[in-house]
Amino acid sequence: MSRQALLMRELGLAPQWRLRAPFAAKLEPDEVVVASAHAALPVPASVVVSDAPALVAAAPQEAAPLSAPPAVVVLPAEPAAMPAWDVLQQQVQQCQRCSLCRTRTQTVFGKGNPRARVMLVGEAPGAEEDRQGQPFVGKAGQLLDNMLAAIGLSPDDVYIANVLKCRPPGNRNPAADEVAACGDYLRWQIAHVQPQVLVTLGRFAAHALLHSDAAIGVLRKGTHQYQGIPLFATFHPAYLLRSPGEKAKAWQDLLAIRRALTSAAGTGR
Repeated sequence: MSRQALLMRELGLAPQWRLRAPFAAKLEPDEVVVASAHAALPVPASVVVSDAPALVAAAPQEAAPLSAPPAVVVLPAEPAAMPAWDVLQQQVQQCQRCSLCRTRTQTVFGKGNPRARVMLVGEAPGAEEDRQGQPFVGKAGQLLDNMLAAIGLSPDDVYIANVLKCRPPGNRNPAADEVAACGDYLRWQIAHVQPQVLVTLGRFAAHALLHSDAAIGVLRKGTHQYQGIPLFATFHPAYLLRSPGEKAKAWQDLLAIRRALTSAAGTGR
């Protein structure tokens, strides 16, 4: 039995999650190198977020639904210039833009290859991420690693960050002012990484980058654009752990991401 088939069995996805022949081969080594760099991305003027019920990032339990309607947070019209990568890391580490700085153990900047072809964006750190200072280190992270391996990507082939860089107390949903406070950090990370494909994990991440309050079940059905970068919205791994019946849909999303990467490689991007 192949390594990929063993991964499928471990995830409990076989036979639904079997790769078809066109997608069975892993990415070649030269496909995980950024072939060309495009200009730094402009910063949009606003972020739309929803306070409606959402998936909890890297959390074992669901947050209580909120009844407040979606709120629009307007960011400064003339944001500061994008800092260098190491300076950006220091800014996040020392950040006091919102009240989460008083309850965090440490900030969670991101992990992976900062020049990766694929960048994944989650919602916010959970308890274990807050302790270790790394995103997706628990069971949800293990599932994410296995999902990526199933389409030929290793943890070193991607860069992973969250919308929020600090854990909300009790793993509650991110507040609108917290999303706005971290807005520059995420946009600057994307501009530095310059991925060929963006993947949002869960509804809050999709809302933050797409300025939409649509349900994730709607957003995952199409390919979106973020500043000219193809963006795919899919379920958060923590949600898949709670709802394993949705793994077949997530697998279809992964195949779409694989096709986009294959297409980009074929055009020399």
